[in-house]
Amino acid sequence: MSTGGAVPAPFSSGPRDVLAEWADYNGHLNMAYYHVLFDNAIDVVLDWLGLGPAVAAETGQSVFTAQAQVHYMREVAPGSRVIVETRLIAHDAKRLHYVQTMRDAAEGWIAAVSENIVLHVDLRVRRVTPWSAPVAARLAQAVAAHDALPLPPQVGRRVELPGRPGLSG
Repeated sequence: MSTGGAVPAPFSSGPRDVLAEWADYNGHLNMAYYHVLFDNAIDVVLDWLGLGPAVAAETGQSVFTAQAQVHYMREVAPGSRVIVETRLIAHDAKRLHYVQTMRDAAEGWIAAVSENIVLHVDLRVRRVTPWSAPVAARLAQAVAAHDALPLPPQVGRRVELPGRPGLSG
């Protein structure tokens, strides 16, 4: 995908194969490979923004994940195919908040939802820095285009047991 242009709403990874070697001893996709699939799918977005791997190598501008939470909804079997869709939720001068939905490519059911915040980083100094003006403009364009897309109900949820509101004090 090239930098800029019309905003895909949502961004899509296209179908991806779930490899047999990604299965755990329970016979389904190991949780680590959900992260691999989500991580590979964000490259579609980063390329569109002008922050893909080639740009990172050339300019030292990249993103680091600051927060990630995955909700596992249904098992994914080895040999199946999935699609990851990415919806940009919000951004500020240095951060991007987005959600990804992993779907079964054949039937469309939701396998997992991943909510993330990434930080813009200058790799040369290893510090969080503001987005460049062109990237900030593309972020604003994409967030506006995605604003009408539905948010999965998992977005913004805390990690806690029902009836046990978490640690206090």
